[in-house]
Amino acid sequence: MAKFNTIDDFDVENKTVLVRVDINSPVDPGSGIILDDTRLKLHSKTIKELSKKGAKVVLLAHQSRPGKKDFTTLSQHADALSDILNLRVKYVDSLFSNVAKEAIRDLKPHEILLLENARFFSEESLSRTPVEQSKTLLVRHLSPLIDYFVNDAFAAAHRSQASLVGFTVNTPSAAGRVMEKELTVIQDALDNVQHPCVFLLGGMKPDDSIDVMENVLNNGTADAILTTGIVGNIVLWASGVDIGQVNKDFITNRGYEDMVEKSRVLIEKFGDKVKYPIDVACEIDGERVDIDIGEIPDESIFDIGVKTIAFYAKEIRDAKTIFANGPAGVFEDPKFAMGTEDLINAIANSDGFSIIGGGHIAAATAGLGCEDQMSHVSSGGGACISMLAGKKLAVVEALKNNKK
Repeated sequence: MAKFNTIDDFDVENKTVLVRVDINSPVDPGSGIILDDTRLKLHSKTIKELSKKGAKVVLLAHQSRPGKKDFTTLSQHADALSDILNLRVKYVDSLFSNVAKEAIRDLKPHEILLLENARFFSEESLSRTPVEQSKTLLVRHLSPLIDYFVNDAFAAAHRSQASLVGFTVNTPSAAGRVMEKELTVIQDALDNVQHPCVFLLGGMKPDDSIDVMENVLNNGTADAILTTGIVGNIVLWASGVDIGQVNKDFITNRGYEDMVEKSRVLIEKFGDKVKYPIDVACEIDGERVDIDIGEIPDESIFDIGVKTIAFYAKEIRDAKTIFANGPAGVFEDPKFAMGTEDLINAIANSDGFSIIGGGHIAAATAGLGCEDQMSHVSSGGGACISMLAGKKLAVVEALKNNKK
């Protein structure tokens, strides 16, 4: 971890520390009430530690994005954080106005201030280099007021936005405790992988998953890839299985047809290391029907079938390392939750070292109460899968360059 600074490298007493957290949470669009405070609790460790050490803590965060129903102010987040920390979190409804600047200057040691939603600032949506981001209004206005920048937003670590990388150019910067733990655990698991190593890949973003598949097969990390969800459908199609026109159209209409050819190449190169469902679940007359892959009707596939669940569960039981990303099907519908839930339970009850890759599968894991049975549940789906795919994370590179 010596490649970048952590909180341990700085004396923050009586210093103003800007902390980028990711407390983006599900919010009821009608009432504005936060529906799940998991991420706020996650970042509370970093915030509380800095406050206890006598820092003047300024929090920078985002909520959703323009055009979405839950794109809102952070007023509710300040209240929720106050309850979680048992400390008052002040809130100002701007980012770098005179009012916001005055609130930062007025902070006393141990006090905490939350600034407004960073995505209310239009430049935040632009992906640019850290040097370019250091010239944005946000960074230019806030930099003179702070002594240190701490980035704890692992869930957004793959993004090169102003609030995430801009401050690292001219301000001493460090990783927060969430960032530090995520990078340490995931990288260590990849560097010291225990075999057999299984990757369970599903969900609705097949391009990311197939990038992971390509990376871990080529570098010898994976002994088996268990495919589910739209990833499984793409691999079935690439293997010559007739998945029905409605499922082919679903893949094609979302721009993933090139993933079929990419999967075909991986199957030819790595053979039976790439596993695909042997049966699937469709909805027929309002009911779940499990169907062998040789008999798939022209109906939408919503889950893996019971034979596949048993087949994959055995692979999981025999594995010493398990990485899981993406649900196995439309788990929000109880009829099609079986694949996702049974495989999560299989991982939870396995003896292997397990990493759950954030996003929907992390939510499903939490919903089943299985979090404590996993070795690590990541807070960031996109960032985690980028690491598994062997891609550099913009935030991590910025922190490394800052230390240099």
